[in-house]
Amino acid sequence: MPTTRATAEESEQIREAEKAEGRSAVRTLLRLWPYVRPVRVRLSVAAFVAIVASCVGLVIPLVLKWMVDGPITDRDPAGVWLGALCLLLLGLAEALLFGLRRWLVARPLAGVEASMRADLYRHLQRLPIAFHDRWASGQLLSRGTTDLMLLRMFLAFPLTFLLVNAVTILVGVIIMLIQDWTLGLIILGPAVPVVVTCVAFEKKYATVARRAQDQVGDLTTVVEESVLGIRVIKGFGRHRSQAHAFRELSRTLRGTELRKARLLSAIWGVIVTLPELAIGAALVLGVVRVADGALSAGTLVAFLSTALALRWPVDSIGFLLAMSQEAATATERYFEVMDEEPESSTSRGTRVSVAKKGAVAGGLRFHDVTFRYPDAPPGTAPTLDRVDLHIRPGESMALVGATGSGKTTLTALVPRLHEATSGRITLDGHDICEMPRDSLRALVSVAFEEPTLFSATVGENVLMGALPDAGEPELDRALAIAQAEFAHALPQGTGTQVGEQGLSLSGGQRQRLALARAVVGRPRFLVLDDPLSALDVHTEAAVEAALRRVLAETTALIVAHRPSTVLLADRVALLSGGRVTAVGTHHELLRTNAEYAHLMSGTEGNEEDER
Repeated sequence: MPTTRATAEESEQIREAEKAEGRSAVRTLLRLWPYVRPVRVRLSVAAFVAIVASCVGLVIPLVLKWMVDGPITDRDPAGVWLGALCLLLLGLAEALLFGLRRWLVARPLAGVEASMRADLYRHLQRLPIAFHDRWASGQLLSRGTTDLMLLRMFLAFPLTFLLVNAVTILVGVIIMLIQDWTLGLIILGPAVPVVVTCVAFEKKYATVARRAQDQVGDLTTVVEESVLGIRVIKGFGRHRSQAHAFRELSRTLRGTELRKARLLSAIWGVIVTLPELAIGAALVLGVVRVADGALSAGTLVAFLSTALALRWPVDSIGFLLAMSQEAATATERYFEVMDEEPESSTSRGTRVSVAKKGAVAGGLRFHDVTFRYPDAPPGTAPTLDRVDLHIRPGESMALVGATGSGKTTLTALVPRLHEATSGRITLDGHDICEMPRDSLRALVSVAFEEPTLFSATVGENVLMGALPDAGEPELDRALAIAQAEFAHALPQGTGTQVGEQGLSLSGGQRQRLALARAVVGRPRFLVLDDPLSALDVHTEAAVEAALRRVLAETTALIVAHRPSTVLLADRVALLSGGRVTAVGTHHELLRTNAEYAHLMSGTEGNEEDER
């Protein structure tokens, strides 16, 4: 097992290296332009202000030169005080300008981050279920939090100061060459090795930065799953194994972060050491030339002050490049999600043309429907194979089959949570692939096998399935049908917050609220995936009695595992191996179909004896 894991990690590192080599950080960051464009004027003004502030700082060495060669040499106290006042004013101006730059970028960049986060969330809602089946929730969460924070920091600091520092270094070098070109060339000596180091650093750091951000996503997934599954972890005493898994991921991330730190320390060592050696050499040569009278003391002071003023712009190159690479990786990760194709409002033209062929019938009809999951291995049998099924208008049909026969998949095709691979589905004669998804989902209401609730009130959870103008009457009716009147007895009634995933409620209570959400909008078509599985016998009987009135007014497809649920339906369809193998009433299939009788055996025998 360790060998397999090591091999997988090596393969992942190779893929990361190939991806980093083929990626241009500048080209990747340019994809942020649509978000930056609305605030480009303010960011440009902020950059200009920062350049002015930096250049103001370079004037200070020139004032020092004037003071040393003038008032100090001439022993002029008034001139010294005047020079000191100039230095004070220049320092204040530099500080105020940098503060102004910070104020200019704070609000617009917070808006850019909020806009990108809103677009990401909106896009996630429009992506197909197949996408969410593939992606870990922690990876998506890290893209909407950590990655966007890195992008905001990049736009606020490195983006501006890469330009500011480049201008500052250029102006500073020109000033030093004007002061004394010999000393200036000595200072320029480390430029070539520093540039070569930066290029090598950028390629290596890009790979490690991507790996670290992906590992943060993996760690986020483990934390989220541990919190949501805390009952399972405690119930099975698996807290130690979960803690071990978390420690392993944390240790892996720690190693990657240390790798980043080592790369950063290496480039800082080169960037800091070489310029310092050059400044030391310039100081020695300058002192010798001052002693020989070939250079004034003021010029040497101004030259060295300018060189020291350029230390921060030069020293920060490694830090700014690291932040830029992390921002490029964050941009890449963000657009990996944004580039995913969202659900289209209609199907391809070929599907539409097929839908127009032949006669169509009312109700819910599956026409030779085949479905294969997009990530299924080649050559495997489809999950659903040429399903042909007709639920007449106003009819309720139970869908029965062994585990894995494709029942839940078939129900997911009706609201187009998945797209049929071939064939078509019609509602009252209209191909669902020709309907806008919003219109389709206004006609079809669904209660899933897993009753998911949100961190909202009971009323808000139920009314998610209703029209926008629905109110208390619709809510009370739905709660009564689902036998969920317990909601009125909660501390704040239907205004009670149910908590994350509704875990503050029992499984049966959650299922009843999910059923209430499905029926509150009086849908024309109702799809129920084993809606009564978590209910006790007495509650189930009461829900069934109320649900019969709802089913009389709608066309329904009900996934059933128990005879009591099957008896809600007018007819039953048996799904076996992805195909509908029998259709009839419950009693007909019980007499004529051995597989159906086997599925209904156990409790069914007792019910028949009681009759």
